[in-house]
Amino acid sequence: MGAVEKPLYERDPDAYAAHIAEGNATLPRKLVSADVLLFDQHGRILLVDPNYKPGWDLPGGNVGANEPPAAGAIREVREELGLELSADELELLCVDWVAPHSRWDDWLKFVFGGPQLTASRIASLRIGDDEVAAFEFCSPSQAEQRIGNALWARVDAALRARQTGRAAYLHDGHSVPSGPATH
Repeated sequence: MGAVEKPLYERDPDAYAAHIAEGNATLPRKLVSADVLLFDQHGRILLVDPNYKPGWDLPGGNVGANEPPAAGAIREVREELGLELSADELELLCVDWVAPHSRWDDWLKFVFGGPQLTASRIASLRIGDDEVAAFEFCSPSQAEQRIGNALWARVDAALRARQTGRAAYLHDGHSVPSGPATH
């Protein structure tokens, strides 16, 4: 029995690095966003009014290249509202895979649950980003009226996840049945 040839990563690290670089250049990319569901002492949801699109939104936004979703959410909330959050204050509540639509590629949309904000943290909120025109705490029914159907599907799933302790996984806003994968 002959000697087994070493794998490429051991035999030729430079060729292996080139192989990885080719994969990075040709594999599909996904858009990623991360929002944070924050509440006041009365259970009202914090919404922001972006000036670059219709309707209200959750604080958060697009995640940068090679940026973890939770870190992107923390950065976006800090930029938009001046609110400092830490990773241990966030809980993953929902991930929604959104199929390509309009001119957008497919998207992974994360919703993290954040802390109930104290009166002092609420008092420190300030608009820190020229993309945000206003912010307001709204009851869930008010939030449903102010945000689009697609975002409301994620918020609704996230609210249920807070109650059940089990994160939601959606496709285009619809629950994906748990159990064995079907192809």
